[in-house]
Amino acid sequence: MLQKSTLTLRDGTSIDDLIDVDMHEVSLRTMSDPELYHHEMERIFAKTWLLLGHETEIPKSGDFIVRDMGEDQVIVARDREGAIHVSLNVCPHRGMKVCTGEAGNTQVHRCIYHGWAFRPNGDFIGAPIEREQMHGAMRPKEELGLKKARVQLYGGMIFATWNIEGPSFDEFLGDFKFYLDQLFCRTDGGLELLGPPQRYTIPANWKTASEQSACDGFHTLTLHRSLMEGGIMGATADTIYDMAPGMYGVDVSCHEGHSLRCIPAATTFKMFSDISFDGKTTEERLRLLPPPGITQDLIPQLMKNLSPEQVEMLATTPPQVGGLFPNSSIIFIFAPRMDGGASGALALHTYNPKGPDAFEFVNYIFAERDAPEDVKRDMLQNAIQQTGTSGVIEQDDADTWPAISRNAHGAVGKTITLKYQALTGDRKPEGWAGGGFVYDGFTKDDTQWNWWLNYRRLMASGL
Repeated sequence: MLQKSTLTLRDGTSIDDLIDVDMHEVSLRTMSDPELYHHEMERIFAKTWLLLGHETEIPKSGDFIVRDMGEDQVIVARDREGAIHVSLNVCPHRGMKVCTGEAGNTQVHRCIYHGWAFRPNGDFIGAPIEREQMHGAMRPKEELGLKKARVQLYGGMIFATWNIEGPSFDEFLGDFKFYLDQLFCRTDGGLELLGPPQRYTIPANWKTASEQSACDGFHTLTLHRSLMEGGIMGATADTIYDMAPGMYGVDVSCHEGHSLRCIPAATTFKMFSDISFDGKTTEERLRLLPPPGITQDLIPQLMKNLSPEQVEMLATTPPQVGGLFPNSSIIFIFAPRMDGGASGALALHTYNPKGPDAFEFVNYIFAERDAPEDVKRDMLQNAIQQTGTSGVIEQDDADTWPAISRNAHGAVGKTITLKYQALTGDRKPEGWAGGGFVYDGFTKDDTQWNWWLNYRRLMASGL
């Protein structure tokens, strides 16, 4: 049952006025409204689990990086025992940011304003001139530390939330974990981040990019037409609209708004070889078309770390693109190597809001920690060329997002509705092992609409 709205803007507009559940339409006003944006920071970014980075960015005791949770800046630091902590980068004395750099190593984070000092875990150490007790006597030191977020590591990725008593990370992932494990938890050594993430600011609302990441496959037919004309997506200029092979597959999503497009490996394989997958075992298929970053030597580790059902999916209908609600995108690109491996690319984007009309695009590029250096180099190069801040894919996408946001400011334009009415309906293939909502066939609007339903749920409840 859909929850009744408890959010009403100052002009009397409710979240139900903005999101028409019966017609599957969303007001374009959602892409620009400052008041709505304020509520998003409180009801979504202060409540959900957010991706902040990867543990390989801070390998040593005292290492730290500074990241964003909505518009709240945080310090992500490793303590002497190796644990990772996330603390609000706001001094509880007078509100100054404690850490003014973006990364580094220190066992003491000292505010430049009045010198209050904090440990990597956020605990308060003290203020200058200890004998004068410059932190006062009204609160014990235990109450003067930095505000701490709840932290969870998954596949080496660092997630955090301010919702201390809210859903666990496993509850947040739900049925999605079965699919994500195939990308991020498949080898003994796990993943490593290939250098600092790329970052740049786009003059657009964060939702323009985030809702597209909920498996909008339709736009590839037109916005990314040049990629298909070049044969990268398995079609030619003459066959794009007749064949559209990359558009057929299995889309999955869940109540939490996460989604993935699982494209048959045989379709991908045909782009690179005339050899048929017919009659091949799961292991034979994996050796013919290894997942991005998996060399022949690493294939046995897939069998060790994943269930038989997960391995079979990875060999037959692997997850390739999708998103984690609210603001992350997953890109898993196949590119077989001449030596029988597959470098490809494995990247994650986050779209960090910087006001109603801007967001920071952050691109994380990964490889298996135990992969050879030439594979890591190729994956870094592939990701930068395709999914990086100047990549051929992202140049196309970044053309549309600012235009959509600008249109949302028009007195008439903001009354237009975004339409999610091309629906497949829940249709799970026979023998499909994964959970969630499953949509077999040509990719349509189902997963993006589920993204908006979860957005509506959080905005309506404030929980």
